[in-house]
Amino acid sequence: MAEVFGLDLKLDGIPVHGNTDVGILRAYLEQAGVPEENWRRQLPQAFDLMCAEVERNAAKLQPELCPAIPELIRILSSQGKLLGVASGNLERVGWAKVSAAGLRDYFSFGAFSGEREKRDDVFAHGIAQARAIRGTHARVCVVGDTPADIRSAQHNHISVIAVATGIYSFDELQGHAPDMCVACCEDLLVQ
Repeated sequence: MAEVFGLDLKLDGIPVHGNTDVGILRAYLEQAGVPEENWRRQLPQAFDLMCAEVERNAAKLQPELCPAIPELIRILSSQGKLLGVASGNLERVGWAKVSAAGLRDYFSFGAFSGEREKRDDVFAHGIAQARAIRGTHARVCVVGDTPADIRSAQHNHISVIAVATGIYSFDELQGHAPDMCVACCEDLLVQ
């Protein structure tokens, strides 16, 4: 923000959980009073700098994972399930996080923000990729930990399993009527 827009990034009051990187920047720049025509023009430069910074510091990334995620991913992969990532992060940032978690090799594709500002569009892109690989009638299911994940899955008419491992409680997630809600991914291992 300082280099591209001359601003100190302060995210106070800006929703970040369940938002996309583009949505977060939009909210911040609007709050800072930067006209959209100005920030839209400079967004590619800001994205390049953000991605380069994350990649430069990739060795320091320490993603927080539900302890059962690696085992669940391995099981699904061994069963021949097609695994993809749908993330509000920019693509290079998202893959850096997945790689830092040691899970990159399990995922065949990813859908990220950048060209897609809204989470609904990120999910739609991921669904299209899955169906391009497995066929138009492939069953797609999302596992997510925010109300935004639930809403976007529902918006795209796909199943969603909510996992209360992030900042949202089981009851908060259950209140958004996912197809299934669990306290942690370990619960999915016994389903």
